[in-house]
Amino acid sequence: MSEMRGSNTWHEELASLVDDTGIRYAGEPIGVSSAYVVSGESRSRAVEPESLKDQVKGFAMAWGEIVVELGRGCKDIVQQSLLSEDSYVGRKLQKPCAKVSNRLKYLNEFLPEDRDPVHSWSVIFFVFVVALAAIGLNTNNDSLVTPVKMVLIHPPSANRILLPDGRHMAYCEQGVPADRARFSLIAPHSFLSSRLAGIPGVKMSLLEEFGVRLVSYDLPGFGESDPHPNRNLNSSAFDMLHLANAVGISGKFWVLGHSSGSMHAWAALRYIPDRIAGAAMLTPMINPYAPGMTKEEIKRIWEKWVPRRRLLYFLAHRFPKFLSYFYRRSFLSGKHDRIDNRLFLSLGKKDEILIEEPKFEEFWHRDVEESIRQGTTKPFIEEAVLQVSDWGFRLADLQVHKKCKRKGVLSWLKSLYSEAECELAGFLGPIHIWQGMDDQAVPPSMTDYIGRILPGAIMHKLPNEGHFSYFFFCDECHRRIFSTLFGVSKGPIDRKVEMDQTPFNGDTEVVSTVAGSTTE
Repeated sequence: MSEMRGSNTWHEELASLVDDTGIRYAGEPIGVSSAYVVSGESRSRAVEPESLKDQVKGFAMAWGEIVVELGRGCKDIVQQSLLSEDSYVGRKLQKPCAKVSNRLKYLNEFLPEDRDPVHSWSVIFFVFVVALAAIGLNTNNDSLVTPVKMVLIHPPSANRILLPDGRHMAYCEQGVPADRARFSLIAPHSFLSSRLAGIPGVKMSLLEEFGVRLVSYDLPGFGESDPHPNRNLNSSAFDMLHLANAVGISGKFWVLGHSSGSMHAWAALRYIPDRIAGAAMLTPMINPYAPGMTKEEIKRIWEKWVPRRRLLYFLAHRFPKFLSYFYRRSFLSGKHDRIDNRLFLSLGKKDEILIEEPKFEEFWHRDVEESIRQGTTKPFIEEAVLQVSDWGFRLADLQVHKKCKRKGVLSWLKSLYSEAECELAGFLGPIHIWQGMDDQAVPPSMTDYIGRILPGAIMHKLPNEGHFSYFFFCDECHRRIFSTLFGVSKGPIDRKVEMDQTPFNGDTEVVSTVAGSTTE
């Protein structure tokens, strides 16, 4: 038996029948074999804890399988209950679908042979609808989105004068020459504007017809004018006076103010009234914090403004340094935008139509580019602060009134027995105010306040007109304004005709002498 089995012992045969347990017999020492060690290491690897990533992955895969199975179940339910031939929907749609299928059967020739016509045409129809919707959406977006225009800074082109304090002021002239001007008109510009504004769109032929010389200028820090270290409305009025003298206006001149530019026109009426012939105010802006306003007037003014405009007035009144943040992100951002967005305005119907016209857009962009050419927020903050701070005078001071000289007790005693020496004070010239009744930027309630304070001012209320519609690019409006201010048009002054019609003084004396001797 041992020969047949070979040399294997019974230990070896037993080991071949069962796994090695690591136990040895016949005097062999009890120990742990290498096979046991290896199997122990594999067991330790098997029981390592699963990482969070593996757990999340397994959880997601399990939920994915559940959702897939749920979708398959819903699909089977829909097919069995709605789309089967025995269902209610199937019975109702079976005949119409069959008719449509028979009529469109010839289209199936364009499909591959291995495709179901119903499935294929359904997919084609769905893709067609989606493509059509996408094309329509892109077309609408292209029509709504306009390309953003960047701000351009143009080379200097203004005429400039030297002021007594060493600053330079840039100005622009339109109309007839100085020696032929029948009327001189100086126009300070409004916020975010420049000397290029003047009277927007006024025709040269109209200026010549009335003999008007129009002079507009850049406020300090705007356009090509040097900034003023400590400007106020008093300095603004005398800047206007120095400009008039420098450009050859020796007599009185008219002032024209639009919107916030009227603030500087008011200052001229107050501080240099002897040089002002009259004033034309179009939608004039006043201080919304004026102390003489009633609560009802304040409410009617502020309720017309959008919230952001109210915020900017509040910041200008209390925290002007914060205005720099808003200005840097609006008109000083280097990009053009609509005028109502840049000035935070709500506009009436006529204004909305006007600002969409190409000529208005061209003018507005060029005017803004000139206004911000110095690239600093300082002049704009100064202008905003001037608007809402103490002007140094009140509009009531412009009202014509008697001012009597009564200084000291002696003058008072003399006044008891004789009339005191009195003179008229205030502004003696005419003040014309045009106000659009649909103006949302400068509401009509401001003009109502002016009319209460200055009852002598001549009001022109304009139904359905807005903030810009009666002043910008309106030929008929410009003619009406000039006719109101200057009367019948007489054209420019012809110096040669006047010299021919004026007799020489020496000849007059000789003729009178001869005539006298003859009479005698």
